Amino acid sequence: MDLSYIFIFCLLALCSADAESKQKSGRGRGSMWWGIAKVGEPNNFSPISTGIMYIDPAIHSTLRRKQRRLVRDNPGVLGALVKGANLAISECQHQFRNRRWNCSTRNFLRGKNLFGKIVDRGCRETGFIYAITSAAVTHSIARACSEGSIESCTCDYSHQTRSPQANHQAGSVAGVRDWEWGGCSDNIGFGFKFSREFVDTGERGRNLREKMNLHNNEAGRAHVQAEMRQECKCHGMSGSCTVKTCWMRLANFRVIGDNLKARFDGATRVQVSNSLRQSSNAVPVVSPNAAGSNSIVGGVANSGNGLPSAVNGYDDEERMLNDHMPELLLDNSKQHHPNMPSPNSLPVAGARSRGHGRGRQGRKHNRYHFQLNPHNPEHKPPGPKDIVYLEPSPSFCEKNLRQGILGTHGRQCNDTSLGVDGCDLMCCGRGYRTQEVVVVERCACTFHWCCEVKCKLCRTKKIIHTCL
Repeated sequence: MDLSYIFIFCLLALCSADAESKQKSGRGRGSMWWGIAKVGEPNNFSPISTGIMYIDPAIHSTLRRKQRRLVRDNPGVLGALVKGANLAISECQHQFRNRRWNCSTRNFLRGKNLFGKIVDRGCRETGFIYAITSAAVTHSIARACSEGSIESCTCDYSHQTRSPQANHQAGSVAGVRDWEWGGCSDNIGFGFKFSREFVDTGERGRNLREKMNLHNNEAGRAHVQAEMRQECKCHGMSGSCTVKTCWMRLANFRVIGDNLKARFDGATRVQVSNSLRQSSNAVPVVSPNAAGSNSIVGGVANSGNGLPSAVNGYDDEERMLNDHMPELLLDNSKQHHPNMPSPNSLPVAGARSRGHGRGRQGRKHNRYHFQLNPHNPEHKPPGPKDIVYLEPSPSFCEKNLRQGILGTHGRQCNDTSLGVDGCDLMCCGRGYRTQEVVVVERCACTFHWCCEVKCKLCRTKKIIHTCL
């Protein structure tokens, strides 16, 4: 009896060790949340009684502990997350609709990955998936804040404390502003920070694959932030533009998808440089895209007023965000007392009091401060907006369920194109079948008062080409 217990115990230990080794060499631990896109519109939380909430088990199984806490602490955010996940899927499938890999997804299954086994490989397709999902969450959260869908955040009013630059064009009066900040700006600051806290959960940056995931997540967020645009509206008598009110608005997500697709085509294969690999007690290096007012001096972060940020009550996670955020997003935080949370602040896990923060500051692992070098020394290092990958992509020609590849058999192609959507490349030289099909479509639609649209059914013949 004792020997049987010992045998079972050893067998369980071996299984757990094997699973842990596979997890370390695999995709990392921060990708399971993608499954919330397949759960459906969340009637996510149902109030049972005061202070007690019920979460759908299907959603619960896709989220890590910290992610569930963020959802509980920010009512209304789960709807934005589901919207962001579906936005990422639709944009990914649009960008790769004419490629051998078309960003196919599977139905939600407990414990399974949404995009399949391809994310177990560190190829450029995986890099794009991480970048587009991170960007979509940032975009969706920032927009939901301005729409009032999330209780813990509002519009971004930090711009209204900044003086707009005077217009020096001909006909303008010197010293008179022709526009002013106002309206409701999309809260990119909260969206950026929440995406870091939620999406990067589980990506600790302790191996090369997790560093790749973190870099691509940051790249997606950087594209959303860089595409913020100023929108204005005129106010005045009889249509005149006596006063013009302006605010910051997120770009259409198609613009961000196009930019990330261009970065995918020029993605960089990377490796970690031994000379630049930092230990947990090394002096952190400020990222080259840092634009905030904080600086790193002698291993202690200064907040601009001569005091280390630990004295000011900032956590390491907060300082890492500020190092990457533009001054436009930091002005609002400077107006609050350091020990008081901002109205749009996000609770940071593991935050310490003033006394404890000073002791742990030097020991805390900074997962965002690392340097990836190109695999080819003749290539330039990747920038903060570039997509990186570790290994070449498979051909995606033949079906291989073990590797999560569906193949291109039966895919439609364009026989007149010489690009990647052409039949020669799409079908991998196997040839293609041409057939004529009859397509029934609605046509000649007219509007009838009131509130009815009537259409005819038109039959057209089309020639399609499918890969053998």
